[in-house]
Amino acid sequence: MPGSTARERDGARGGHPRRWTVLVVLCVSLFVVAIDATVLHVAVPAVSEQLRPGGIELLWIVDAYPLVCASLLILFGTLGDRAGRRRVLLLGYACFGVASAVAAYAPSAGVLIGARALLGVGGAMIMPATLSILRHVFPDRRERAFAIGVWSAVAAVGAALGPLVGGLLLEHFWWGSVFLVNIPLMVVCLPVARVLLPESAGDGSGPWDVAGALLAAVGLFSLILALKRIGAGDLFTPGTALAALVGVALLVLFARRQRRASHPIIDLTAFARPAFGTSVGCIVLTVLALVGLALVAAQYLQLVLGLSPLETGLRLLPLSLAAIAAGLVGSRLLHRFGPRLMVALGFCLTALAVLLLVGLGEQDRPVLMILGFVLLGFGLETTLFAAYESMLSDAPAAEAGSAAAVGETAYQFGAGTGIALLGSLMNAVYGPALRGLAGLSASEAEAAGHSLGEAYTVADRLGGPRAEALREAAREAFVQGMRLTLVASAALLLLGAVAACRLPRRLCATARPGVPSQARDAEGRSLLPSGVTRP
Repeated sequence: MPGSTARERDGARGGHPRRWTVLVVLCVSLFVVAIDATVLHVAVPAVSEQLRPGGIELLWIVDAYPLVCASLLILFGTLGDRAGRRRVLLLGYACFGVASAVAAYAPSAGVLIGARALLGVGGAMIMPATLSILRHVFPDRRERAFAIGVWSAVAAVGAALGPLVGGLLLEHFWWGSVFLVNIPLMVVCLPVARVLLPESAGDGSGPWDVAGALLAAVGLFSLILALKRIGAGDLFTPGTALAALVGVALLVLFARRQRRASHPIIDLTAFARPAFGTSVGCIVLTVLALVGLALVAAQYLQLVLGLSPLETGLRLLPLSLAAIAAGLVGSRLLHRFGPRLMVALGFCLTALAVLLLVGLGEQDRPVLMILGFVLLGFGLETTLFAAYESMLSDAPAAEAGSAAAVGETAYQFGAGTGIALLGSLMNAVYGPALRGLAGLSASEAEAAGHSLGEAYTVADRLGGPRAEALREAAREAFVQGMRLTLVASAALLLLGAVAACRLPRRLCATARPGVPSQARDAEGRSLLPSGVTRP
């Protein structure tokens, strides 16, 4: 294709000779990054006890990693296209390892926040680089579909196993062990990747728009920060309004700059293509809807059902196993059904799973939970796999890093929007139900209305019948809010199934070198002369 490097043209003839080994190396590093996104969740109480952070510090300990990672994905994804994807990936490994060591032995909340931010920098280097390197070493779409299925399954499983790994480590070690476990894997990945991974880059034409990349980074940081503040209940505060205003303004400036640039870092016209733009939208909707479940799952399992962190991780294991299965069979399903039907069916299956989980209540229903989690894991992975594959295959190989960065940014933006929208919905049901509870002072009711965990803290201080009444009311209000959140999530997923109708109906054959991969219509038919594409 135009602008491809000689190395990419050679690879397109049959793929990299060590491409399956490359896939293993990339998946191991991605697994570590995915685990780190959720492993801290179960360690928050231990961190609070040891470091004594303030309320704002504790929020930043949790949020620094995803905020920094999300804001820098486009910067490092496009940098990889210019400077070399392997080079950026190796730098990300080193950054992630150093940050893990600092976080494990952080003597204060401030140091831990800084280390978490540095972990976000490393994660932003690693995540788009892994996907864009796959795009390079697997030029054949059939093989690439299988590789992306494995990649997306590893990402989903890593995030799901984070609480389980954290629970196992906290059973035997101190809270810093959840970070220390990253270091041996990074020490192994760094030299192995240097030897085995091929270097790849775009055509390198024109200067890299550093100012544009920084505009995107700061704009995304501000906007996602505003969304997280809204989800935490800070809807009408000056800080939230300022962050939202700055984020929107900078992203508008970024878009205008890219439209005028002769060598943009992000090709905004790609969003008008059904295979690319619709896939990005489907990723956002999937994560937006399902973050509601993530928002309540850990609290429900631990605070309503009274499970330990380890037991919570085990309850989520069926979701992980189903996601693995979907990733492994995803390539066959994609070639059988095509992107449009596969994404639509994945949305519908996930919506069914979410509606089944509406049946959960204050009493443990393990069979219903397992069934819901299995369907959820399979449907979620099916949707995300097909959307990622369609998006990445539609992008030219020279722009693989920017395409991967857009996909990962869509994921993070969907998560932030979901927390804001569904978190606000949850708070709208939960908080008012407790503020009118008899026997509580105004300050006690206000504190209990913030979260189920705070309600239990207030109940512990009260003692006696009032404490038990508060616990029961808080559990009931939480379950009602959880059910409403799940219904809203199902509605968003069904909306995604409708949006999926814009995707190509069938897969397009892999283009020969020198032919743009996006030269096809909305039905997936090639728009090129006969004989240009492989059968």
